[in-house]
Amino acid sequence: MLQTLGLLLGCQLLGEMTVRGFGLAMPGPVLGLTLLVLILTRMPILAERLRPTSTVILANLSFLFVPAGVGVIGNLEALSGDGIALLVILILSTVLSMLATVGTFIGVRHVTERWTT
Repeated sequence: MLQTLGLLLGCQLLGEMTVRGFGLAMPGPVLGLTLLVLILTRMPILAERLRPTSTVILANLSFLFVPAGVGVIGNLEALSGDGIALLVILILSTVLSMLATVGTFIGVRHVTERWTT
């Protein structure tokens, strides 16, 4: 498990270093995840070794939201002044995110249907 966790964190670190080093306008973990996908497509056996580690991480993902919740409670008075604006922004961004997801799904479905016919 330590080796696969090292692979996950190493890809994230490499992505972060690359983004900061070259001043790219994208999050480092996104570049790291892209690197991980490339590695896993070249070495599929590694994906099977990575599965137990990623399963444990995903099963305990809710623990990562605890610090965010504590931060919200700790700054509740600062957030209360802009509560309505924050609520509108949260609802709007959720709807836009869902629409983007549906659009992406429809686009990918059209592309894959062309390949299969």
